Amino acid sequence: MTVAQVVTFVGSQIKIKGDDRATADFLLHKVKLTEKLEARMVEELQGQGAGPKTVQALKKLSDESAALPAAPPAEAVAAPPAPPPSPGAAELAEILAAIKDYALNYTNNLPNYMCMQTTRRKIHPTVSGYIPYGDVIREELSFVDHKESYKVLMRNEQSVVNIEHNQLGGAISNGEFGTMLAHIFAPDTGTEFDWDHWATLRGKRMYVFAFRVPKSAGYSMVHGDRESRKEYTSAYTGLIYADRETKAVMRIKMDCIDIPKDYPIKTVGITLDYAPTKIGEETYVLPFHFELNSTDTMAIVKNEADYKLYRKFGAESAITFDTEPVPEDQLKEQPDKGDDKSKPPVKKQNQ
Repeated sequence: MTVAQVVTFVGSQIKIKGDDRATADFLLHKVKLTEKLEARMVEELQGQGAGPKTVQALKKLSDESAALPAAPPAEAVAAPPAPPPSPGAAELAEILAAIKDYALNYTNNLPNYMCMQTTRRKIHPTVSGYIPYGDVIREELSFVDHKESYKVLMRNEQSVVNIEHNQLGGAISNGEFGTMLAHIFAPDTGTEFDWDHWATLRGKRMYVFAFRVPKSAGYSMVHGDRESRKEYTSAYTGLIYADRETKAVMRIKMDCIDIPKDYPIKTVGITLDYAPTKIGEETYVLPFHFELNSTDTMAIVKNEADYKLYRKFGAESAITFDTEPVPEDQLKEQPDKGDDKSKPPVKKQNQ
């Protein structure tokens, strides 16, 4: 073995907390070095946590290899690039204005269309006496004249009739097809925006702005049935990801804040992802994945929805269901590696 191979082996044993005696036995009886093991390398491995028997074996290998040629120097590992600095204040104001214009005109530029929405819901009780529950809801979603509507088709692979979207029970949501986006950027909402960071999402470079929506225009939540119904409107904060080239919003992340301690719902977090989607011969930026995470006094709830099979409204199409969820790598943010010139950020631009 080379010195580098021995170092890698011992390092892995340290990491997994391997047996000291077994590691030493392997070094003494199975390893013959092709290069000189320097005493300083033994000391470094000891400092990283090599056990006493392993260190003793390494010292023996060091003595036995003293006459061998020196090991080549380890290749330098390039330091990761520093994150790019933010754009300047004037540029950020222009960028934010372009994103706002896109958001407020988003639904005006969409055709009437239909798609299939598959929602996977999971409930994990946090109190004794209840068992976990989950279901899969398949709906035909129509977006006509800037409004969305739902037709529930299947529940747990069984066809259903006469069940409305708002009668499904459990955690449900709507407004993903433009209402949420327009509300955040509407002038009377009073949203505050701050520059946050650069990011790469699905291979595209993104501006990322942090935002805060006040309670007066916050997120409405309802808990309980007709008899125990409790309502609350919560302020919320989040992040907006916008494509650097087109200024199109590609992700919205939001979390409700300052929920009263005596309210049954404790946390609510939402992530909505958009992607370029073809309808007919045209391509539009449309939702492709939605995630809602919430907790209340009794359970942890997670809803994940995928939107597929987009087509023009009224277009005939055989109803098919793609059962595969969106791949995880399509939902993860990658660190940005740009090299913009250094400029100061802008803070709190009120809408």
